[in-house]
Amino acid sequence: MVDHGATAVTQGLDAAMLARTVAAAERLPRIRSLLVLRDGQAFLERRFNGGPPLDQPVNIKSASKSVMSALVGIAIARGVLKGVDQPVVSVLGSDAPANPDPRLASVTVGNLLSMQAGLERTSGEFYGRWVSSPNWVRSALSRPFVDQPGGGMLYSTGNTHLLSAMLTRASGRSTLQLAREWLGEPLGITVPAWSTDPQGIYFGGNEMRLSPRSLARFGELYRLGGIVNGKRILPASWIEQSWTPRAISPWSGGQYGYGWFIGQAGGHPVRFAWGYGGQMVYVLPDIRLTVVMTSDPNGSRDSGHIDALHRLLADGIVPAAEKGA
Repeated sequence: MVDHGATAVTQGLDAAMLARTVAAAERLPRIRSLLVLRDGQAFLERRFNGGPPLDQPVNIKSASKSVMSALVGIAIARGVLKGVDQPVVSVLGSDAPANPDPRLASVTVGNLLSMQAGLERTSGEFYGRWVSSPNWVRSALSRPFVDQPGGGMLYSTGNTHLLSAMLTRASGRSTLQLAREWLGEPLGITVPAWSTDPQGIYFGGNEMRLSPRSLARFGELYRLGGIVNGKRILPASWIEQSWTPRAISPWSGGQYGYGWFIGQAGGHPVRFAWGYGGQMVYVLPDIRLTVVMTSDPNGSRDSGHIDALHRLLADGIVPAAEKGA
């Protein structure tokens, strides 16, 4: 254990350090917003490069995978789904191939959440073909196995879309309705409709729209252990499970749990949602920080921008919290 001494009791954020962080953010052409909350209080809410108002929903890209994970956790707590060991085909069997690979029967909810289904990816070079298929669920279930279920991390939006389909089938309600009732209402956030597949199932793991301030409330839900305004929204055990490393990203080398990346920032544990182009929700429980960054969602793939966002956190915001006001 690292003993951070007095850092655990510092309050607020050092203003000079925060100002330097804003100046660094202003040099990033792709960033659109930066929100920093400590103990739930917003110490910084800034727009950059003509970014939209902070209450306006924006495309959060794959950060919606972390939202899907929350919905699955709530569904399990409510008995809509049986648990992380529930086989996918127990709900989606009617969309499985006629003569499936026998391994398909052993793919579980947990495998989908941790990107360890073993099925060929539907992301990256396979994405366009998948989203232009007539039935996304059938297409995802009919992928060949390139690893064993529970094996290496194969980041695939098809996995989270299968979870959306499971939620819809098992509950008899759309993923949008569940998101509005289970997260939108208790968090006091607006969840607008987003795109669906050809069968009307809401896209699980991409294209969801939430405002930067809504993302901050979502991050706070996790930082506070699943309780907001004295009401339990998410089981604390689900947050713990989601933040337990299960796989390693072959791209970033970062650890991955159930829809959340797991790492370190400035010597502190950080858990983060990560959407294409730089849609980020960082939660640092030990120094009581929730940080949201949104970026242009349409830029070309640019790891340099993501690295710059990580540096804003590790080199600017974390030291500002360690020093305190």
